[in-house]
Amino acid sequence: MGFSAQHILLLLIIALLLFGRGKISELMGDVAKGIKSFKKGMAEDDEPERPAPRTIENDAVNSDRTKVG
Repeated sequence: MGFSAQHILLLLIIALLLFGRGKISELMGDVAKGIKSFKKGMAEDDEPERPAPRTIENDAVNSDRTKVG
């Protein structure tokens, strides 16, 4: 025994009467913001920390900070 289209429509009408149109749109906006924030947080966690890039100037300096060559 599953839900038919009539059952779903009746539930949607009851939800609309209980919460009102404005409240449902605010709730959906909050859900969308939460999903967007979650995705942004997951993307920031996936980025590995990279070492400083090597440059010619950095490679040409000895440990005593004098130029080689």
